[in-house]
Amino acid sequence: MTINRRDILKAVAATGTLAMAPAFLRAQGLEKKSVHIAVGGESLTYYLPLAIANVNGFFKEQGLDIKVSNFAGGSKALQAVVGGSADVVSGAYEHTINLQEKGQIFQAVVLQGRAPMIVVGVSNKTMPDYKSPKDLKGKRIGVTAPGSSTNMLLDFFLAKHGLKNSDVSIIGVGAGAGAVSALRSGQIDAISNLDPVISLLESTNDIKIVLDTRTLKDTLDVFGGNMPAGCLYLPIDYIKENPNTVQALVNAMVRADKWIQRAGPEGVAAAVPESYLLGDPAVYKLSVKRSLEGLSPDGKMPAGGPQTALRVLTTFKPDLAKSNIDLSKTWTSVFVDKANQV
Repeated sequence: MTINRRDILKAVAATGTLAMAPAFLRAQGLEKKSVHIAVGGESLTYYLPLAIANVNGFFKEQGLDIKVSNFAGGSKALQAVVGGSADVVSGAYEHTINLQEKGQIFQAVVLQGRAPMIVVGVSNKTMPDYKSPKDLKGKRIGVTAPGSSTNMLLDFFLAKHGLKNSDVSIIGVGAGAGAVSALRSGQIDAISNLDPVISLLESTNDIKIVLDTRTLKDTLDVFGGNMPAGCLYLPIDYIKENPNTVQALVNAMVRADKWIQRAGPEGVAAAVPESYLLGDPAVYKLSVKRSLEGLSPDGKMPAGGPQTALRVLTTFKPDLAKSNIDLSKTWTSVFVDKANQV
């Protein structure tokens, strides 16, 4: 008997459903059943829990009708919610801090990543003699989108080595095949991006990695503390008006977080849309393996995470230190704690 990809996907999804069914209660009395989520590149491992919650039907089991809109980067996804065309952002936790500085209160409710999982690499084609970060001065560096988490990490990396973002040219290249093409064609000299883009470029020796935040050890070494990453965050008013809907979202996401840890690279590769694999299933599985530790196992905020994020941001945004940021307004554990009660 021939078993195809569709059969594997169904089997993996069914196994996850049966294994987790007793552990998660469906949220009751949804204020809204239709929810629009904006994301800056759903095919990236950074957003893997969102993709899994969607393709495995975890949102539907909570009674939700989810629409996911993809954007070139997290900053673009945020613009959609600020502009009112989407309800929830699947993006970097740091944005909640930046938004508060502007007088807008957005709150994260569940983590997708407990490490940034962002990698900076230099082109072996245009920068074969790279020696140190100072060699990046005057170079073209690709990020998913200007203002995104990949841009923020790059700004931090440059600041640590005595450079400003104005010392380089920042170019938005997206989060998929376009980013790979931009690096290989010489349109950019370096790249700040995520898996599977990075693993694909690394497997063909197109880049030399100079900063890696995919593991907890690397994250601690780079930032000096736990650094939260991808999450679902949304306007505080939406949370107050739709607590049951938010709980349903978090239930599905926590379930996806746990499913990924059990399924591993093989299960994940079988479940996600084929387009996510970027034409190389083996490299995709490797990219999931490399990022697995950085993905949240339970949706919870790591100890000291918000404080680390604020400190990192002030490295290249010194005025932020004067803004009296209230970190308690950027994150709530109420929904994720309830989702983890088994």
